[in-house]
Parts: sequence; C-alpha cells; structure tokens
Amino acid sequence: MKNTFAIALAFIIGIGSFLFVSNAQSGSTPKDGELSFPSDYEKFPKFLHGIQKPNAVRDLYVNPAGEKAHKGEAFPDGSVLVMAIFNPRKGTDGNFEKDASGKLVKDQIAKVYVMEKQKGWGKNAPKDLKNGDWIYSAFSADGKPIKVDYAKCRSCHLPLGESKDFVQRYDEYFEKRGGHGH
Repeated sequence: MKNTFAIALAFIIGIGSFLFVSNAQSGSTPKDGELSFPSDYEKFPKFLHGIQKPNAVRDLYVNPAGEKAHKGEAFPDGSVLVMAIFNPRKGTDGNFEKDASGKLVKDQIAKVYVMEKQKGWGKNAPKDLKNGDWIYSAFSADGKPIKVDYAKCRSCHLPLGESKDFVQRYDEYFEKRGGHGH
C-alpha cells in the first residue's frame, strides 16, 4: 500500500511539475501596448537628451540593465528604453520659442514611449515587423496607456536591424559614451 501511495504521489508531483514548467515556458508573453509604465524613468541614465524634431523635443533614457550594453552588441534582456516627448514652448506670437543656440525650448511633456526587451518577447510580433525581442508601449504624460499604431513603431525600428538591435540612435549613443553605455 505504501508503494502504491508513493508511486501515485510521485506521479502527481511529476505531472504538477510538468504543468508548472509548461505554463512557465508558454507563460503570458506581453504584446505591444501591454508594458507597465516605468514611473522612475527620469532616474534612469540618460541615453540622449534634447533631440530636436520639427514640432517636439525628445529626451531618451536607458535603464541600468540597458546601460551595460557595448557598441556592436545587442542590448541585454531586461533593457528598457524610454522616449519622453515634449511639446515645444510657444511664444506670445504663437511661434515655437528657441534658445540662444536656435533649439526648441521644452514645455509640457506630451507622451512617453517605452520599449522593453526580454527573451522571447518578440515572438508574437507580426512576422514582417519583428524587432528582435523588443515590445513597445505608449503612455500619456501621467502614465496612462494610450492607443497608438504599434506597426508604425515597429516599421520605424525595423530598418536598423539586428546590428543596431533595432534601436534608434544606437551609434550616436555609443559614440557619445566612447563605445560603452557607462
């Protein structure tokens, strides 16, 4: 009787372990739009700041895990890149204000885009828009998810390819840091 019980218990434990491992391996992989807002992103190391666009100023951040990357390498799993998009300040004449060097002056933050990388996360991306294991999300200034067309995010990053790990301004970031993220 004890042997039968022991065999049954071992069988149940074995099945339970199998189910746990199977569920963990096929666990819920987030899709675009499902990332959490990194509320502390402004404490992340600076990736690049003051990037000028015709009607916006962008500040880019990289979390400490991502900062460990070196030029020529992919960003490690756990990397989070954040793009804070600011509206330019308008003067009393309705035109965008510029500083002494002719650059737009930041005003209110408009939205925040986030990309995060974890092993296997890219598997649910559309086949023709795969960006490695990066997943994208967009948020309002107060950290609430907003709806965007993630195909546009993916198509913008796609031409950079694996050599730049699908990261915009990859070369500029590493040149500024002498080849490494520190």
